[in-house]
Amino acid sequence: MSQHQLRGRVAVLDGCSFRVSSLDLLAGSADARWWRADGADLAALSRGSPAAPDPLNRTFASESLVFRLLPGLSWPLVPVLAAFDPLTSSLFGFVRLATSNTTSEPSKAAVGTSSTEEPTMFASCAQLSPRLRVRWTLREAANAIDVGLEAAVGSEYYMAFGWADPRRSTTNVSMIGADVAVAGFTEEGLPFADDYFVTKYSECLLRGDGGAEGVCPDTFYDRRNGSAAGDASVNNTRLVYGHRRDGVSFVRFSRPLASPDKRYDVAVNATREMTVIWAIGLLRQPDLLRPYYLPLNHGAPAGTAYGFLTLNVSAATNGCPGPLDAEDKEDQGRITAERQTPLVVTTGPALHYPNPPNPEKVLYINKKEAPLLKVERGVPVTFSVEAGHDVPLYITSDPVGGNATARHASEVIYAGDPTAEGVPATPTELVWLPDRNTPDLVYYQSLYDPKMGWKIQVVDGGLSDMYNNSVLLDDQQVTFFWTLSGDSINIAARGEKKSGYIAIGFGGAMVNSYAYVGWVDGNGTGHVNSYWIDGKDGMSVHETHENLTYKRCRSENGVIIFEFTRPLTPSCSGRVECKNIIDPSTPLKVIWAMGSQWSSGRLSVKNMHSVTSNRPVRILLLSGLAEAVEDLRPVLAVHGFMMFVAWGLLLPGGIVAARYLKHVKGDLWFQAHTYLQYSGLAVMFMGVLFAVAELRGFSFKSTHAKIGAIAFTFTCMQPVNAYLRPDRAENGEILPRNRIIWEYLHTYTGRAALVAAVTALFTGLQHLGHRYGSKTIKGLTCGLVVWVVSAVLVVAYLEYMKVKRRRDGADGLTHKFVLGNTEEDDSVDLLQSDRFDSKIDSSSPGSMEVQLEPLKG
Repeated sequence: MSQHQLRGRVAVLDGCSFRVSSLDLLAGSADARWWRADGADLAALSRGSPAAPDPLNRTFASESLVFRLLPGLSWPLVPVLAAFDPLTSSLFGFVRLATSNTTSEPSKAAVGTSSTEEPTMFASCAQLSPRLRVRWTLREAANAIDVGLEAAVGSEYYMAFGWADPRRSTTNVSMIGADVAVAGFTEEGLPFADDYFVTKYSECLLRGDGGAEGVCPDTFYDRRNGSAAGDASVNNTRLVYGHRRDGVSFVRFSRPLASPDKRYDVAVNATREMTVIWAIGLLRQPDLLRPYYLPLNHGAPAGTAYGFLTLNVSAATNGCPGPLDAEDKEDQGRITAERQTPLVVTTGPALHYPNPPNPEKVLYINKKEAPLLKVERGVPVTFSVEAGHDVPLYITSDPVGGNATARHASEVIYAGDPTAEGVPATPTELVWLPDRNTPDLVYYQSLYDPKMGWKIQVVDGGLSDMYNNSVLLDDQQVTFFWTLSGDSINIAARGEKKSGYIAIGFGGAMVNSYAYVGWVDGNGTGHVNSYWIDGKDGMSVHETHENLTYKRCRSENGVIIFEFTRPLTPSCSGRVECKNIIDPSTPLKVIWAMGSQWSSGRLSVKNMHSVTSNRPVRILLLSGLAEAVEDLRPVLAVHGFMMFVAWGLLLPGGIVAARYLKHVKGDLWFQAHTYLQYSGLAVMFMGVLFAVAELRGFSFKSTHAKIGAIAFTFTCMQPVNAYLRPDRAENGEILPRNRIIWEYLHTYTGRAALVAAVTALFTGLQHLGHRYGSKTIKGLTCGLVVWVVSAVLVVAYLEYMKVKRRRDGADGLTHKFVLGNTEEDDSVDLLQSDRFDSKIDSSSPGSMEVQLEPLKG
C-alpha cells in the first residue's frame, strides 16, 4: 500500500489472467491502470506500460475480480504488477511476482510484498465506528495476537483498543480496570503503540502520595512501585508497523494472549467472547511534566468516539466493507503565503512525501517537507530559493515537474526559469503574482528533477487582503496579522500546524502577560477569550473582560485561525485588563503557545500548552516590521563598557584634574587633564565604532542615540577648542576679552558634554533592557546610580576643599574666583617637564641677585 488505501491478494490464474480478491481501493483518476514495470521506483515505473486494459477509476470495496493481461504480454514480462497513475506518476501499491509465476501453478501474494505477509493485511476486521476499525490476526500457537487500528482522523488523534475487566458482568461494562493499547503518531510522524491501564475516568494524574490514577501507561504505574521503567513484563504491547496514508492512521502492534503481567494486563481467552473497549480523541505529546503520550478525554457521544463490543478473536470475520475514506486526504504540512513574507525554499530527505514514488530529496518550504502551499490571487508570493545550484524552482501546471517537454508532455510555466536557483549564502529571490487567470491548482517543482515539489492552491482573498500587516512569530509556527484603525486595532492569528487551540500573549514571557486564546469546541463553535496570566499553572490563568468585538474563530483542517478587534486604550479602571494599553509608537512584544484542548471556565493541567515560542518577537505596529528579542549582544556590551570607561573614569578624571589640582606645584594638573582627556576621547571613539559595526550603520531613532551624538559632538569640539586657545596679555594680570570667551566656552562645553554623556549611559542601559530584556540591566543601572552619586559626593568634597584654600589664601588666589590660572604661561608647552629649567637657562645665564628694601609708609 502506497496510497488510495489499496489492499488485496493477487493470484496468478494462468498465462494471461490474474485474480485480486478482497480488493480495497479509493477511486483514482481515469488514467490509473494495472501497470507492469521492472521495479517500483520512479524511473522504472516511467519506463513501464499498462498490464491490463481495465481502468482503476472507481472505488473497489472488498471485491474479488479477474483481470486479463493485454495481448502479447506474459508473466515473465511483468516482474512488478502495480496500480499506477501515469498522469501524475502516482503509485497506489504493487506486488513483486517471482519468475516462477507462469501458467504452471497459481500463486498468491499480498499487494506490496512477495514472500511475507503485508503488515496491512489481517485475517479479520470489525467496524467500531464510522471512522475507526480494528483488524486482527490470531497466532494462538505463539501466544500472541496482532492488532491493527485504522482510523480516518487527524495526526493529532490517538486510537485506543483493549479488553475490559473480565470480572465485570456484560450488563455492567466499564472502562475502569481495562487493559488498552494507545497508538498514534508523534510530532515527527513516527508511529507508536504503548500499553495503558485505566483506573479512573480522567487523564493520567499524580496523587499526593506519589501514586498515579487515570489512563496511564503500565510502565508509569510500575515506576511508581519502584520497578525499572520500560520493563518488558509490564509493557507488553510491541509496535510492528505504522503509517498515515490519505488522511488515515494505521498502526499494527502485537500483544500476548496470556501476559506475565497480572496487575495491569487482561488475559485474552481466544475461544470465547470477551468485551473490548475502544476510543479515539486528541493526544497530548510528551513534555517535561509528563514524559509519555497522554490521551485526552474523548468527550463525544458513545459510538462515535468511544464504545464497547463483544468479540471472539478466533471467529474469522470481515465486517469492514471497503476502504476508509477520510474527508481530508491532504495530510502533509500546509503553508499560506503572506504578503512581504518570503518563503524559504531548501531541499531535504523525502520522509513523508505525499505522492510516492518519490526521489531521495524533495523541496522544503519554511522547513516543511513538500507542504501544500496556499496563495491568494493578487498577492505577490516571494520565494527565497536556497535549494542548490542544481535545483532551480519554477511554478508549473505539470504535477510531475522536471521539465515536462522531456517527457513529451505539455505544461504551462507561470514563474521561474534556470536562473531561479541559489544557496543559503547567496539566495535568489523569485516573485510570482497569481492573477485571475491562474488555475485553482498549480505546482511548485524543480526544473531539472521530477517530483520534488507539490501542490499550490490558488484562492480568492484571505487574511492578507483583510489586514495591512503580518509577521511570522518565533519559530515560524504562528502568523500574526494586524491593522491599526483610529483608536482601535484589528488582530488575527493563524497557526501553521494542527492544534486544539492557539494563544498569543502580549509580554516578554508567559507570566505577567495578557493572552488571547482561540479554540473550537466539540460542537464546532469557535471561541475567543482574553486572559491575564500571573503564574505557570491553570489556576494562574484568569479570564478578563476586555472589550473584544468582531470575534471569530474557525478551524481549517485542524489549523486554528482567530480574529478580534480591541481598543488601543481600554475605557475602564480598577481591573487588571485596564492596564493592557497598546501604544503603536512603542514596540509590542508578542509570544505564542499551542495545545490540544481548551475550554471556558476553570482551567487545569489538561489546558497546558504542548509547544510554545522560545522568545518574544518585537513588532513595530506603525512600520509593520518585526524582530526577535535577543540576548544582549557581546559587541554592544563592549560598547557600553568602553563608554563607561570613557565617561565614567577618564574624561571626568581629566575635568577633576583641571578643576582641583592647580594648587599642586608644577604642571601636574595640566598633564593629567590632557592625557586623560585624549585617552577618554580615544576610548569613546572606539566604543562608537564597535556599536556602528554591530548595528551596521548609524541610527538616530532612539533617545540614547540622539543624546549620545550630542555628547560625542561636544567632546570632539574640545581638542579643536584647545588648539585655538588665545594667548594671555603680556602682563598676565588682565585677561583679554577673547581669552575670557574661550575659557567660558571650553569650560561649559566640557561640562555639557559630561551631563549629556552621563544621560546617554542611563538611556543606553534602558534601551538595552527594552530591546533585549536582559535580566542584568536593572543591576547595572543601580550600579551606575551608585557610581554617579559617589562621584558627586567626591566632587562636592573637592569643591569644599578648594573654597577653603581660597579662603585661607593657600592657593594664592585669596577671595578671587577666576576661570583661568593666573600663574600659567602660554608661551611654553606645559606638557614638557623641563620647561622651567629651560626658561631659567635662557633668561639668566649666570647667577641671579635679589635686593631687598624695607617698605615705606
